[in-house]
Amino acid sequence: MTSIGGAEMVDWNLAVATATRLVRPGPEVSRDEAREVVAELRRHAKASEEHVRAFTRMIPEGHEPPDTPVLVVDRAGWIRANVAGFRELLSPLLGKMQERRTATPGGAVLGTVGGKVTGVELGMLLSFLASRVLGQYETFAPATRELPAAENGGGRLLLVAPNIVHVERELAVAPHDFRLWVCLHEETHRTQFTAVPWLRDHLQGEIQSFLAATDIDPATVLERLREAVQAFSGGRPEGEEGEPSPSLVELVQTPEQREILGRLTAVMSLLEGHADYVMDGVGPQVVPSVQEIREKFQQRRARGASRLDLALRRFLGLDAKLRQYRDGERFVRAVVDQVGMDGFNRIWTSPNTLPTKTEIAEPADWIARVHRKADS
Repeated sequence: MTSIGGAEMVDWNLAVATATRLVRPGPEVSRDEAREVVAELRRHAKASEEHVRAFTRMIPEGHEPPDTPVLVVDRAGWIRANVAGFRELLSPLLGKMQERRTATPGGAVLGTVGGKVTGVELGMLLSFLASRVLGQYETFAPATRELPAAENGGGRLLLVAPNIVHVERELAVAPHDFRLWVCLHEETHRTQFTAVPWLRDHLQGEIQSFLAATDIDPATVLERLREAVQAFSGGRPEGEEGEPSPSLVELVQTPEQREILGRLTAVMSLLEGHADYVMDGVGPQVVPSVQEIREKFQQRRARGASRLDLALRRFLGLDAKLRQYRDGERFVRAVVDQVGMDGFNRIWTSPNTLPTKTEIAEPADWIARVHRKADS
């Protein structure tokens, strides 16, 4: 466990315990109903694999990618998987902070209170998210006996059964159709990473570069966290020019990190938008009520929940993720309309053919750069 001044920097076990204790219980289902949901989600995940591959044409015939497991989990299972992922990704940064623990002002303070406080705070955030995520292709967490993953650093597909049941009931849509619709989205993410072998390493490299650029001076970290708390608590409700308060992610950025985050935002917009595009493209063929589901789900996304929920979404940067779905889907649709699916799939050639943040907003610029330059 990485530590500062002899104290744990992040108490990961406490994070898991806090999140599982605070997370809201899922919808009431009988044991037989629970078994039925799990079995149906597994069937839909398998069927979605064939639908997505046929629609995207990302995997050439005869080129079977490495298999990755599909895990139907409850909210506690999702929490454990994500804590393992955070621990893996943050390990280099926490190691750097350990090296400077005695040489920087404020290090003793962080060492004294950091581990337990950070563990509790992380647990609180995960308890908030654990009741909202329907599914996730988890890319970085190591395999465990409880949560297996593909070999050689491959990922796993998580489907959070209680959340899927909760939303299908809230929207009053056909459960069979909704479960398949969710699986189509998440299976697209699995196809993205299994069909494009360099994508995982590229993303991990960008994230590690972002973390490496972090100003690890403890006094600076404390100051930025203080600003973040003030922004969230209302101590500084508006930005300098009347803009909404910055999110936690925005408050901890250096100039170099802003550049990296711009690239990450573009990639995530592509991946999320592509999943939405595929889900809607396949949907009419296999999900009879897809139009009703899509309309109700979009209304739910836009509506949000309470003022506190909306404030927390802003604080965590989750509203930016909603924009990624919209912007990314518009980009994918515009490119496919212009150059077809095979032309769009040039995007997966290398990191150099990924769209920039500007190109996500201007698809014609990506087409000009990748297609006209390549075809000239």
